[in-house]
Amino acid sequence: MNINSRLFDSIRIGASEAEAPVESDAPRCSHPGCARTGEFRAPKGRGREGQFFLFCMEHVKAYNATYNYFAGMDDDALAAYAKQEEIGHRPTWKLGVNSKAARMSQRGRKANGEAAADMHDAFNLFGARNKQQAAQPESRVGIVARKALDTLGLDDTADSAAIKARYKELVKRFHPDANGGDRSREGTLQEILKAYQQLKSVGMV
Repeated sequence: MNINSRLFDSIRIGASEAEAPVESDAPRCSHPGCARTGEFRAPKGRGREGQFFLFCMEHVKAYNATYNYFAGMDDDALAAYAKQEEIGHRPTWKLGVNSKAARMSQRGRKANGEAAADMHDAFNLFGARNKQQAAQPESRVGIVARKALDTLGLDDTADSAAIKARYKELVKRFHPDANGGDRSREGTLQEILKAYQQLKSVGMV
């Protein structure tokens, strides 16, 4: 090959991609002295979260290869960061210290310090239970028996005589024979019969 040939004089090579001029409205690479377009974001580091450098491909690779978020932190600072990482770096409070929770608690109390009557405080977290809750006796019947009594329109203080009387009253009211053969209330009647049998099975009748 003769490099002195006149053919070589006519060869013209266009500007390479690396030497292409940067458009006026395109961001320039943040690396000092680089005139290429800054197409790739790179974080600026700890303390400047949400801020980014703009680099070209070559310089973003070089930046990422040496980037260290924890640079300059001693062992104590690293330990504190790891502890905060467990809670996602979110603020926490001891129970009752959070001002918003304290205000809600105060609104839920009466002037005498007892829990408000309309607040159900099953675990007594916000103060002593109100007198009405404290004086309310525990139910003497189970859940099944209580539902059966509800079906008959009775509470758990009803005795055997009251249950029998109520049962007879409801059967007479809803039986088809007492309603001219109308069977539209048979579903209610079946519930009454079932409830009575449940109360009988637990020895309340």
